[in-house]
This record gives sequence, C-alpha cells and structure tokens, in this order.
Amino acid sequence: MVINRYCAYIKDTVPLKISKILKYLIINNQYLMKTLAFLTGAAITLSCFYSCTKKQDNIKQESKETSNVTLIDSARVNGTPCDIALAGIHFTKSINGADKLVKIDSNEKVVFSVGAKKDYFCDPNNELTNNTAPVLLSKVDNTKPFTLISKVTPTFTEKGLYNAGVLYIYVNDNFWQKLCFEQDERGQHRIVSVRTIGKSDDNNHDVVTAPTVYMKISSDTRTVANYYSFDKKNWHMVRLYKNDYPKEIWMGISTQCPIDNGTTSNFEETSLVQNSVKDFRMGN
Repeated sequence: MVINRYCAYIKDTVPLKISKILKYLIINNQYLMKTLAFLTGAAITLSCFYSCTKKQDNIKQESKETSNVTLIDSARVNGTPCDIALAGIHFTKSINGADKLVKIDSNEKVVFSVGAKKDYFCDPNNELTNNTAPVLLSKVDNTKPFTLISKVTPTFTEKGLYNAGVLYIYVNDNFWQKLCFEQDERGQHRIVSVRTIGKSDDNNHDVVTAPTVYMKISSDTRTVANYYSFDKKNWHMVRLYKNDYPKEIWMGISTQCPIDNGTTSNFEETSLVQNSVKDFRMGN
C-alpha cells in the first residue's frame, strides 16, 4: 500500500525516465524502505518518551522545590526563648512577647494582659487572618501521653467580642489548636475550639454563665480531646480528634482580643503532665 502511493506520487511529479529509475529502486528496496520506516517510527517514539520523561522530571523537581519551600515556611516555630517556671509547668518559649505581658502573684496566678486586635486565626477566606496574639509555651514529648489543665477567668466586656482565655497545642503558624473561653457575637460566653491545618475551622460549643471554668487538653498519643469543667471533677467533652501532631509539640496559654483595645485573663492551677485521661468520653 505504501509502495504504491510512493510510486503514484513519483509518476505525477517527476520526469518519466527518472520516475522509472526511482520506481525500480523503490520496488527492489522494499526491505530498505520498511527498515527506514521502522527506524523513523522508533526515533519518533524515543523522542516522545524523552520529552515526557523530561517533563515528568521537571514536574518532580518543581514539586520538590515547592515542597521544600512550604516545609521551611510552615515548619517555622514562632517565638523566642523564655524562662517562666511554675509548680506545674515550665514555659520556655514566648510568642509575640508573651513573657513580657504576664504577672505572677504569690499563689502562682498568671495575670495575662494583651493589647488591641490580638488574635491567632488563619481565615479560610484570607480576610481575617491574624497571628499576633501572645502565647506562652512549654515543650511536650508527643510520643508520650499528656494533659494540660488550667483554671481560666477571662475579662469580658460589652465591646470585648471574641475576647478569650486560651489553651494551645502549637506546632507552627499553620498547624495548631486552641481551646477558648470566649465571648461570642451575642455577648454570650462559651467554650470555643479552633483547629488549624493550613486554614482554621471555628467551632462554638456550650454557653457558660459562670465567670470561671477549668479547661483541659489531653492525649494518649493516639487521640486528642478537649474538655471543660466547673469543679475539676465532672468534665464535659468539647472535641475529640486523631493525634496527628509530630513527636515534638508545644503547649501553653494565651489571651486574645481580636476586636477591642485590650483585655486580661487569669490562669490558675495550671499544670502540664505526661499522662492522659483514662476515659475520653468522660474526661477522667
């Protein structure tokens, strides 16, 4: 079929004598033509393969470079060293100058003040993102169970929307969780949890009419759970999720004031231990 097409083409486009010569050569060199066709096809195939392989290598390299950039950025542990030791917890890292914003009385009550518009939130719509809240942190071995507890008393005011006393699990600016005793949009005071993996979710929980609550974050290395209590005996579960944090994490306390001009929260009986609750539903 191919030979006949070549011959027809030669007959129509070149002088008769030359046409006959070429036709003779072509017909008597079918093997050569087939070989040339095979080699041409092989060359095209190899060229396509090389092009695809090169493209894949470039994509892998770009992906690797992007991954490295993201890793370097997201793994940045914010803060500076500090040394604030209480009976139940030793704070060794300060984010946004937190160590300069606390006062500790003789009973180890931490009075934690904060200025205007201070919050930690990674807005899914990128409109309200803010990572200026001061946080005091203590390093935790996440390969072992842990429990952080504190008695929290925020200062709530009419204009203090989202003011809160807060407990934290912190890995980096893109990977953290906070448990808050917070003022909502209706002026009610409630338990709120926010978990951030790149972007923050935002969950309103029970309304609390008491001025003070105990808050607790506990893990057995597999599960993380959040609780609150009025008497440190009967615990209400707020949130429970898989512990997918790295081997080393940070935990601590904070005060936030996203809208108003400043506020204060008190933290008492604060402790961080390397054991967990035994009943994750009941919090004991």
